[in-house]
Amino acid sequence: MIDSAMASPASMGIATSPQEREKVLSLLRRRSPLADPKQQLADLNAVNLADKPHGGDFGQAIATSGWSNFQPANLDIFQINIGKLCNMTCRHCHVDSGPDRTKENMDRETVDACLAALDKTNATTVDLTGGAPEMNPHFRYLVDECIKRGKHVIDRCNLTVLLLPGREDLPQWFAERGVEVVCSLPHYRKRNTDSQRGDGTYEKSIEALKLLNGAGYGKGDPKRMLTLMSNPVGAFLAGNQDKAEQEWKRGLERNHGVSFDRLISLNNMPISRYLEWLEETDNLQGYMETLVNAFNPATIDGLMCRNTLSISWDGRVFDCDFNQMLDMEALYPDGRPLNIRDFEPEAFAQRQILTGRHCFGCTAGSGSSCGGSIE
Repeated sequence: MIDSAMASPASMGIATSPQEREKVLSLLRRRSPLADPKQQLADLNAVNLADKPHGGDFGQAIATSGWSNFQPANLDIFQINIGKLCNMTCRHCHVDSGPDRTKENMDRETVDACLAALDKTNATTVDLTGGAPEMNPHFRYLVDECIKRGKHVIDRCNLTVLLLPGREDLPQWFAERGVEVVCSLPHYRKRNTDSQRGDGTYEKSIEALKLLNGAGYGKGDPKRMLTLMSNPVGAFLAGNQDKAEQEWKRGLERNHGVSFDRLISLNNMPISRYLEWLEETDNLQGYMETLVNAFNPATIDGLMCRNTLSISWDGRVFDCDFNQMLDMEALYPDGRPLNIRDFEPEAFAQRQILTGRHCFGCTAGSGSSCGGSIE
């Protein structure tokens, strides 16, 4: 279903010359070879890491860290990617989402299947992501159903979507339901944010943050949590999360009068459009070496693949959001691919987590997950 309020690149402040229009299309729309997850995996596996720790083999890194059997912990988080439709096309996007991804949008039947599966578990949190999850026509229904079930709901928001027609009420709507809003903002400075997400994005993001502040977010109220999420703008690891949080709070308050509750920092995953950027800038070899060299065994226990179930827009189930984008479907112990429509919690708990070279992104440095640093 195409969203009637979908913004064009021009309306989002993104340049629209022929060259720029090409840049803001998804890999799929551009028919890039990297639109195929198999090609992404092949490119990662082709990087020569033979002389690096563990030979660049993530399974070997896990095994030598004392994890002979890498299996999940108790399921706590239902992460639902309800579509790839988005009003933006960000340079680092591991989902390859954008305004042209109109087909990959979760329907009501699959939403209800997610809720039925949720009822079979003791999960406490429902983490809604996309694309821009707010652009799915069943988004508000799903949020309300999760709230009725007493779940903590997280909305992963790109901020600019809150300015689109028909969504201006969302900050107050979220506040009334106690939804935690996790907002993507590459940096608290304009230049770094616009270089990753498009010209004009920073100003719109600040405008959206002020709307959230006006609804009571970012003021220390645990029922109105405003979390900012940062990805490095470049081929390097996320810095110290606690130190960055203090710097961001000072900068945003001083320059814009904006406040937030916490900052989480994520390493960029070497997949999808970020992988494309790494290859175009000749940074892939160096970045993969950085990830492998920075492997931190202390992060393994807290990896999101251990306590999270990741559901795609079509109902398939994955160990994590990154595996989802690489089409690495989670498997029951008997080899069957998981689907939320026939979800079996007991069998799911016995599965073997699938890994690959991209997993070094989650275990490098202080670690990286959808909840920020792990260590």
